[in-house]
Amino acid sequence: MSDNTALDYMSAVELIRSRTSFRPEVGMVLGSGLGGLADTLTERVVIPYADIPGWPRSTVHGHSGNLVFGYLEGKPVVAQQGRAHFYEGYSMQQVTFPIRVMHLLGVKTLFLTNAAGGLNQNYRTGDLMLLNDHINFVGMVGSNPLMGPNDEQFGPRFLGMVQTYDRALRAVAKNVAREAGITLHEGVYVCLSGPNFETPAEIRMLRAIGGDAVGMSTAHEVLVARHAGMRVMACSGITNEGIDSPDVDLETNHEEVLDAGKVIVPRLTTILKGVLRHL
Repeated sequence: MSDNTALDYMSAVELIRSRTSFRPEVGMVLGSGLGGLADTLTERVVIPYADIPGWPRSTVHGHSGNLVFGYLEGKPVVAQQGRAHFYEGYSMQQVTFPIRVMHLLGVKTLFLTNAAGGLNQNYRTGDLMLLNDHINFVGMVGSNPLMGPNDEQFGPRFLGMVQTYDRALRAVAKNVAREAGITLHEGVYVCLSGPNFETPAEIRMLRAIGGDAVGMSTAHEVLVARHAGMRVMACSGITNEGIDSPDVDLETNHEEVLDAGKVIVPRLTTILKGVLRHL
């Protein structure tokens, strides 16, 4: 794929607008095993990623590779059914290309989901965690999607990160979860590059520095969304518990991540629908 120029973004926007007159206000990024949420939209229009110029295609099992337009709780929504990852060999600009296209389509609020490993020892497989902050190891060591020339049409050169995860949206999500009897933790997401899962020593380190869940996505998408002025809410589905000792007969694998997604999707759907009703 070519470098992300204004022409690349607009080529994608033009293709999408040639397929649908839909004008989404809300964007959703659905991670591993969570793409089923897009199937609950009404009046759906589905555009395969392969049809959209410049759009990165996911090579990971559990990521369908479709852009889905439709209504959820009466709100016009566009949902990414699967995402591309840095570990697949894409640049950070390519990974976050869809977020800027959503911005150009008119999206003002972005909901992100991911499958994550539990660092916090109170978390169990199948739980949900609302992000209130993150530690972006990938961005901190130089793989940041905002590096390079700054395009003022999207946002400022220097971006503040204190108010990253929208407080009002988090408050609504917590109320919805409480009323529905769903366990919803709130905590810090640690972003690593992957694709390997963490060693026991890494799990212990990430826990010690304040991480509650760990994954291989989301933080860079959040950076670009906030750069463009979007409101952001993000939620991790805890698909496995971090293994902090090498002397156990356990191993983390992608299959358990996808299996846990089947439990997580109904809970996540309830929360996202509840938040949308309050928008």
